[in-house]
Amino acid sequence: MYNKKKGIIALALCSIIFGVIVCSILLFGKADDSRKKIGFILSGSSEEYGWNGMHYIGFKNSCEKLGVEMLVKENVKEFTGECEAAIRELVDEGASMIILSSYGYSEEVYEIVQEYPEIVFYGNSSEYHSSNLTSYFTRMYQARYLAGVVAGMKTMGNQIGYVAAMENNEVNRGINAFTLGVKRVNPSAVVNVMWTNDWDNEVAETAAAKMLIEQAGVDVITYHQNQDYVVREAEKQEIFSIGYHVPLEGMSDKYLTSVVCSWEMLYEEIIRQFLQGNANSKDNFWIGMDKEVVGLSDYSEEITRDIIEEVKKATDEILAGKDVFSGVIYDNLGKLRCDEGEIIRDEILLEQFDWFVEGVEFYEE
Repeated sequence: MYNKKKGIIALALCSIIFGVIVCSILLFGKADDSRKKIGFILSGSSEEYGWNGMHYIGFKNSCEKLGVEMLVKENVKEFTGECEAAIRELVDEGASMIILSSYGYSEEVYEIVQEYPEIVFYGNSSEYHSSNLTSYFTRMYQARYLAGVVAGMKTMGNQIGYVAAMENNEVNRGINAFTLGVKRVNPSAVVNVMWTNDWDNEVAETAAAKMLIEQAGVDVITYHQNQDYVVREAEKQEIFSIGYHVPLEGMSDKYLTSVVCSWEMLYEEIIRQFLQGNANSKDNFWIGMDKEVVGLSDYSEEITRDIIEEVKKATDEILAGKDVFSGVIYDNLGKLRCDEGEIIRDEILLEQFDWFVEGVEFYEE
C-alpha cells in the first residue's frame, strides 16, 4: 500500500514537472532552436570603422544580450547576386530571421524573400514591404538637422559641402534635414552636394571633397558615405568637418562632431519583437531621439557655447514633439512643399522623398 501511494506521488510530481517544461517552452520558445538563429548580411567588413562595423557591433551585442545565435555574411556587395546567395546559405544554416543591413538589398532580393514566407526579414531603410519583410531604420535625420545647426554657425563663407553616395530616399532625407538645420541659423548659407554613386569609394569621395573645398570654396564639409575619407581630406585642407557613424579619433579640432547612432538599441528591439512573436507587425520600424538612439558625438574645442546652446534648443524642440520636416518648407525650385501647421508624413519621408529643400545646390565638375 505504501509503495502504491509512493508511486502515485512520484507520478504526480513527474506530471507537474512535465507541465512546467511545456509551459516554459510555450512562453519562452526554448524547444525551437532554429528560432534562436538570426542571420545578418553586411555590405562591407565587420571590422570596418564606419557603417558596417557599427552595425556589426550593435547586432553582436544585441544577440549576446538576448541569448541568440548570430550568423553573419560579410562583404556582400549590392546588386551582384551575392545577397541572394547569402540568404540561401543562411536559411540552410538554420536562420529563421535575416537582417539585410544595406539599403539596396531589399530591392535586389525582394522576390527571393517571397520564396521564404516562414522567414522573418528586416531590410535597412527598405522601400519594399511584404508580410515577412519590414523596413527598419533610425530617425537619423534628426541628428543630421542638429549637425546642420553646427555647420550653419561655423561657416564663414556660407558655403558648406556634402559628399553623398547616391540619390535615394534615405540620402535625400539626410541632405534635406541637414540643410534645414543650416538654414535655421544661417539663411544665407548654401549646401553644395556632390554624388559619388557608391557607398564606399575612397578615390571618388576624396576627389569630391577636394573639389568642393578647392573649387566651390566650402569651409565646412560632411558626408553620407560608409567611411571617413571626406574628413581625412578636410583635415589635410584644414577646414571644418562633421563625421558620420562613429566618433573619429586622432583628428584636429577642425573635426567638430559626428552624427552617430546606437544600433545596438535598435537591433535589440527588433530581435526582441521577433522572439516574442511580434515581428513584421508593421511595414516600417523607425525610432529616433526620443529613444536616445541618434544624436551628435562629443564636440571639439571649436564648438562655442552659443552653438551648444542652439543645438540644445533644437534638441529640446524635437523631444517636445516638433518635427524637423514641419512648418513652411520650400524646395530648391521654389515650390511650397509644407505649409504652416503641416508635417510631412513618414510615408513621404521614407518612400517618396525625391526633392530637395531650398538651399541645396548640386556641384558638378
